[in-house]
Amino acid sequence: MTTIIEPRVHDLGGGFMVRRSVPTLQARSVGPFVFVDHFGPVVFEAGRGLDVRPHPHIGLATVTFLWGGAINHRDTLGSEQVIRPGDVNWMTAGRGIAHSERTPPAERASGSEAHGMQTWVALPKAYEETDPAFYHFPASALPRQQRDGALLRVIAGRAYGEESPVKVFADTLNVAIDLQPDAEIVLDDGHVERALYILEGEAQLDGVDIPARYLVVPDRGTRPKLRARTPVKAMLLGGEPLDGHRHLWWNFVSSSKERIEQAKQDWLEGRFGRIEGDDEFIPLPQR
Repeated sequence: MTTIIEPRVHDLGGGFMVRRSVPTLQARSVGPFVFVDHFGPVVFEAGRGLDVRPHPHIGLATVTFLWGGAINHRDTLGSEQVIRPGDVNWMTAGRGIAHSERTPPAERASGSEAHGMQTWVALPKAYEETDPAFYHFPASALPRQQRDGALLRVIAGRAYGEESPVKVFADTLNVAIDLQPDAEIVLDDGHVERALYILEGEAQLDGVDIPARYLVVPDRGTRPKLRARTPVKAMLLGGEPLDGHRHLWWNFVSSSKERIEQAKQDWLEGRFGRIEGDDEFIPLPQR
């Protein structure tokens, strides 16, 4: 039976809404994905923008994909990269990294928008303490297929006979789907676990209406057909199930509670390193 999940909505201020559909009671994870956030769409007036201050991660990879706007990524490895619609930022936290995400100066000065998804992939146990790394892939580097009103872009992993150049640590499904009205696409069935998130538009799955901004988890082994009644933006994600339980606390993911406690102490004592040009930071939550 297909599961439909309503995300929890967080208002970060200024009309900037974030919808979190994983983890929830119905879906603690989908494949290696342990965190699924849809942010925006929001329009910032001139002088305002997105400001996610430096914060730490361990044990995961963050995946950022945009439909609108631009975000400047900086991290403790010295990386600085603006991501724009269709690009992919993949940051492997491994044993530890800190980063910030802000609207670039030019867009902040003129006014801009922000619309996209950020997901977290839990690293397999054998790679939880791997060296941190950051990779950027422009839109032109991603495999894409256009067919009968459907545009498919493989963000990470493999799908529809294509494979993304993004390095993954487990079998991964991550596809951006854009459909014109009346276009149809069968969901890739080459992965054990799958979920479909509708960002915008009126859609149906096997003839059943799907609310926009909801996550749909189809049964394993099925081949449901997605149909657009209006222009639709969606993301298909999933892959190989996790190799054991993961603990999530704030921005930390680990198979070990003790490792998360160590990460808390490391952030308190400044051991994650410094981000050149960005001296602010998000304090460790007191919870």
